[in-house]
Amino acid sequence: KGDKSMNMDSANVYAVNNFISFFFTVPMVIISELPTLKEEWEHAASEHGAQAVAMNIALSGFFFYIYNEFAFAFTANVGAVTSSVLNTAKRVIIIVVSAILFNEAMDKNTVIGSAIAISGTFAYSLASKAKKAPKKKAE
Repeated sequence: KGDKSMNMDSANVYAVNNFISFFFTVPMVIISELPTLKEEWEHAASEHGAQAVAMNIALSGFFFYIYNEFAFAFTANVGAVTSSVLNTAKRVIIIVVSAILFNEAMDKNTVIGSAIAISGTFAYSLASKAKKAPKKKAE
């Protein structure tokens, strides 16, 4: 959580973290990718057009940022445990729905993992709704 007196709410904290990460990551990417960057850019641009490649890169970055901005704000409002449980449930739902839509068979480990995640999410939901037992006074 951010410091309200410095106008650092969760959205601003996330934005600052992204800028810092960007400035530390870009030099490493340039160093590691520079030898093949021109060749890969030309290949992608010749196949899809330079404007389309640039637009897809920009939109991908923008939507990734927005998705994570919402996730960061959501976590700040509901707490890390709830956010983590819901994120796990989201992943399981995506796996199951994708298997159904694309008519893919799910292997045994995927089914077991999905069942464990769904059961855990359900158990967390029940536990969070249960009333807490009153604390006993120490004698």
